[in-house]
Amino acid sequence: MNKLYIEGNKNLNGNVRISGSKNAALPILFMTILTEEKIKISNIPQLTDITIAIELLKSLGAKIKYRKKLLCIDTSSIKNFSPPYDLTKKIRASIWMLAPLLIRFGQAKISLPGGCKIGSRPIDLHIKGLIQLGAKIVLEKNYISASIRKPLVGKHIYIKKISVGATITIMSAAALAQGTTIIENAAQEPEIIDIAKFLNTLGANIIGAGSNKIFIKGVIKLTGGKHQIIPDRIETGTFLIAAAVSQGYITCCHTEPKNLKKVLIKLSESGAKIKTGKDWIQLDMRGKKPKSINVSTSPYPGIPTDMQPQFTLLNSISQSKGVITENIFENRFIYVSELIKMGAQIKIKNNSIICKGVTNLYSQNVFSNDLRGSATLVLAGCIARGITIVNNIYHFKRGYELFSEKLNKLGANIKYI
Repeated sequence: MNKLYIEGNKNLNGNVRISGSKNAALPILFMTILTEEKIKISNIPQLTDITIAIELLKSLGAKIKYRKKLLCIDTSSIKNFSPPYDLTKKIRASIWMLAPLLIRFGQAKISLPGGCKIGSRPIDLHIKGLIQLGAKIVLEKNYISASIRKPLVGKHIYIKKISVGATITIMSAAALAQGTTIIENAAQEPEIIDIAKFLNTLGANIIGAGSNKIFIKGVIKLTGGKHQIIPDRIETGTFLIAAAVSQGYITCCHTEPKNLKKVLIKLSESGAKIKTGKDWIQLDMRGKKPKSINVSTSPYPGIPTDMQPQFTLLNSISQSKGVITENIFENRFIYVSELIKMGAQIKIKNNSIICKGVTNLYSQNVFSNDLRGSATLVLAGCIARGITIVNNIYHFKRGYELFSEKLNKLGANIKYI
């Protein structure tokens, strides 16, 4: 079942419950290695990447119970500091095991991580941060070996290029370092705030998460605790665009509106009527065609790169011409050729996508190559004329919980084949 059969020309309407954030859950799962006490994590999304992360922890010796979005983790029995290659190569997030294993055992060895093929995603900032704290790092034959002879010592670390991944790695290492660590030019994503909240629940002392300067006063040990993962803002944005491109009416429930301010501004510019509440967002595009908009991706609080393909789809069927500029990854346009096959009028110029809106997209046999591009092609199939087949659907299963099932409840007709 690696293909989807999608009947197009659908308006998507109704309520959808947003799942927990993949980008918060993955690093938090790996940070459980930092304590030997039991931890309960709720609102865990059921995703392929989460399954792999759980298997990675189990391969090291962790005891895990997973039921109804609640994960109970006991890492006290972990003895292994080198996770298996066949699992680490599958997900980019495996890099976040490096610091916790290093802190726990004084040494760690992991293979270079896998994940989406959306351009260069170097780990040099992760490694540089750990070295500044006192770790010794050796790169050899696609493996990273790290070791420490004495406890890490807090430092003032300036991250030369804003990096969510490096910010998370340094935070996890500094939580148990001696003295105070200052992370300057830190990533400000809501997921960073959630991770800091999780670590503080275990006894860490982290101040300033969500700003560009984070202060971490190292503690002697971390304990157990309970934590609830925040809602997934990228899934929320994807379903809002599903309403916009299908001229539908969708309410995203159990989400966090404040984490999508810039996305909501752009969707309003497209002509959508948007209402928000404490934990819901409603988008209404019934009876009108979206207007083209100009979008430029940037680190939070800007437009996330993970929303770039979805905005491209919006411009593809909108009025007039719009430009999407990608400023994070240099190879995130690989899905564009598939939209062009479906009738989209798109030109790529350097790091920008220029879309001239068309009246309709048409069914095709398309292939997905990354997570967000995959979800975008599924949405394109929902609004195209005819029957669309989307291949390589394992990509969207990595980051969207029950995506096709949720779309079907909104009026789509999607079947696995």
